[in-house]
Amino acid sequence: MNKVIITGRAHTLLTDILQKNGFEVLDMPEISYEQLAEEITDAAGLVVTTRIPVNKQLLDKASRLKWIGRLGSGMELIDQPYAESRGIQCISSPEGNRNAVAEHTLGLLLSLLNHLPRAQAEVRAGHWRRVENTGTELSGKTVGIIGYGNTGSCFARLLEPFQVTVLAYDKFKSGFARTYIKEANQEQIARYADIISFHVPLTEATTGMADQDFFRSLKRKPLILNTSRGKVIALTALIEALENKQISGAGLDVLPNEKLSTYTENEKAELDKLLARQDVIITPHIAGYSQEADYKMAAVLLEKLGFSIS
Repeated sequence: MNKVIITGRAHTLLTDILQKNGFEVLDMPEISYEQLAEEITDAAGLVVTTRIPVNKQLLDKASRLKWIGRLGSGMELIDQPYAESRGIQCISSPEGNRNAVAEHTLGLLLSLLNHLPRAQAEVRAGHWRRVENTGTELSGKTVGIIGYGNTGSCFARLLEPFQVTVLAYDKFKSGFARTYIKEANQEQIARYADIISFHVPLTEATTGMADQDFFRSLKRKPLILNTSRGKVIALTALIEALENKQISGAGLDVLPNEKLSTYTENEKAELDKLLARQDVIITPHIAGYSQEADYKMAAVLLEKLGFSIS
């Protein structure tokens, strides 16, 4: 019997459909790299999230592997060129959770503009401060979107009712401008945007793209949002930008290192600095997680693999 290993949290639809098609499914969301190296030797399929690197060493043990399915977006943990050279099909399902990520990004933005975490904390502490928590309306602002793929374009669509101007940059796409969405370069976004949101994959080119030079180029002290990958933003540079008032705040769903138990003293000090600020919101990489997205990611992956879900 063909075996499929699921290495992360997945909707039951995935297991159900695979089993109906004759696969033995090992649903192992807590499996370690070492355990996977033992199990993968006779596996025909592998389903991954963001936990385990699928590198050459692992792939060399997978003599029967036919396909790798990524729940969500981002293939940076998969050695895709090597896998494909071995005839292993690599598939992702960003269409499944793009709306969840876009809604979370909008939630971070509105929370920052209206000081919601701070106001809630103050009420809990017995303070009723209205003037001090006066918000800023999103309507009429200019929003820069860096990366106009599945999530970036979905975020732009959610912004339409707010009557904003969207300046969108994508290294690999053009011809997508319409009404309130304008194609722009990074220099134009740095000059005109009141809000800048990152929606790029993690590659050599995007690692640390928001560095000191990036923050120094900003003209309007924008809010910074990142629901893509933590290493896209150089955290030290972000903290300096906040302290130097080059930006007005930050909403982060991702960090360069998300294993808090492994933090060095410097990493802990930087995180503590961010958490102490009232103009920063950090959530634990949950933007792509919703009840609906769990189902849709599984459904998209199955359909791309050629399985019927009806």
